[in-house]
Amino acid sequence: MPKICKMFPSKSIILFLGMGLAQFHPVLIPTSQAQIVTAQKLSEAPLDLKFLNSPNPPSGVLTSRTINQNGLTAPSLWWIKENFEKKLMDNWIAYPQLKRVDVVVNQQFWSIFDYLERYNFINRVGANAKNFGYSTRVFNYQEELLGTYTCNFQIADNRTKTVNQTNSFEPVDCRIKMNSENRLGVEPIETEK
Repeated sequence: MPKICKMFPSKSIILFLGMGLAQFHPVLIPTSQAQIVTAQKLSEAPLDLKFLNSPNPPSGVLTSRTINQNGLTAPSLWWIKENFEKKLMDNWIAYPQLKRVDVVVNQQFWSIFDYLERYNFINRVGANAKNFGYSTRVFNYQEELLGTYTCNFQIADNRTKTVNQTNSFEPVDCRIKMNSENRLGVEPIETEK
């Protein structure tokens, strides 16, 4: 019997019962339909590669070629590309109003990565984009969706916004989903972050 149970026997029973109820009683832990719909809509939108080669993408679209003269271009994926993903990450398209970034990878390198390396890539790039308030989708140049790092963001309290004059985001739920089979032929499951 663990030490904490010996020290507080009545509290351990309450904790045990509470954990049991939380696991088996779905009413106690509600799921938000908005989170499910947000992730689903994110995955259904097609990749638009024409913006990658456009010297002047339309307003509301940023690419890896977009330069902000006044400061950091958000989302800034340059640092992560240069330090970790030089050969794998080819380009990206960001949609600030949709809070989505589409990353395009080099298929040659993606195909030699095993499941854990792919997961690590999606996690690293997705976590970086999340810091800017973006969800991430990963594609190859054949426009196949390889994986997603989706978050349901809520704008933080207005007081924070007026003090910082920036958007502060609190992730409610982040999930990684990979759409390819691993080398063992086992279909991966969706994971929560």
